Amino acid sequence: MWRDLAPVGRAEESGGYRRFAWTGADADCRAWFRAQAETRGLAHEVDRNGNQWAWLGDPSAGDAVVTGSHLDSVPDGGAFDGPLGVVSSFAALDELRARGARPSRPLAVVNFGDEEGARFGLACVGSRLTAGQLTADAARRLRDADGVSLPQAMERAGYDPEAIGPDPERLARVGAFVELHVEQGRALAATPHPVGVASAIWPHGRWRFDFHGEANHAGTTRLEDRRDPMLTYANTVLAARKKARLAGALATFGKVGVEPNGVNAVASLVRAWLDSRAADEATLAEVVGEIERAAVERGRRDGVEVRVTRESFTPVVEFAHDLRDRLAGLLGGVPVLPTGAGHDAGILSASVPTAMLFVRNPTGVSHSPAETAAEDDCVAGVTALADVLEGLACR
Repeated sequence: MWRDLAPVGRAEESGGYRRFAWTGADADCRAWFRAQAETRGLAHEVDRNGNQWAWLGDPSAGDAVVTGSHLDSVPDGGAFDGPLGVVSSFAALDELRARGARPSRPLAVVNFGDEEGARFGLACVGSRLTAGQLTADAARRLRDADGVSLPQAMERAGYDPEAIGPDPERLARVGAFVELHVEQGRALAATPHPVGVASAIWPHGRWRFDFHGEANHAGTTRLEDRRDPMLTYANTVLAARKKARLAGALATFGKVGVEPNGVNAVASLVRAWLDSRAADEATLAEVVGEIERAAVERGRRDGVEVRVTRESFTPVVEFAHDLRDRLAGLLGGVPVLPTGAGHDAGILSASVPTAMLFVRNPTGVSHSPAETAAEDDCVAGVTALADVLEGLACR
């Protein structure tokens, strides 16, 4: 499975992946998922929001145990983030069959669409729509960098955008959702354990900073006459690092657009996106507020207007304690650790009991072609997931 999926959407120049929602690479990943389902005799279906499901047992019976993750990527992302969870889910079903396990509850593998938000700027679109945390109207307003709307992209890919929206009937079928994911950090690297259980997801969000200055000639405009938004932006990046460090939080400007984007021109506009995360919502709000105040204050000195728009926010997620503790017990007391990364499991946690397993990442690198996990650890992850599914679904 890993060899078949590995070439899909891989960029030769970077070695990373560009599996963006509703593109050709995404279609190839979806075809791969369907083929894996059909090879195993699983019932394949696509829900109203474009998420793929592969069912073992009656989907309408309810109280299903669902596992899976996503197959899309960030720009030039790594091979493991998302796909490891989907591949491991199919492999865990194979392991259950090899054991002769007899599920008493339906089992399903899911591929949630557009988890990374690389194309339309909002993470977890498929699961947010399903859980009713993103309205159909708001989803239809999403645009990519080329101005293509989400409905247009879905329609071009052969899906019906008119059907998108909350799917409470589908969620009512799910009794538990367990997502396996490569660890995004190095907490397990310092332990003898290849697998851990998630305790919680830090609250996190994305904010767009618009720095409005004045376009001018780089070769003739005196420094004191400039209204250069790049200066305000640069100062804000440094302020974000400082404010986050002092609060024990995280703050990152990782995406930026400049107008008119000329070598010999003073910019008129810098638009940058802040990703910020913290252990609690009060700290997160304080850090983002301080970054915004620093930007506005510097903007006054530079003659630059600063506007800040919150584009997304996910509150703290405490995974269901009884399910989390049960998983840790089934796996023999493995480490239980928090994460700062958002996941579909976090979105679904408000609707169904959810839990997560992490597979050890020796370098801690993620969202990069350097992302990796040892084969033995991945196999241990499959075994752990099979143990969990057997414990939950084979009573």
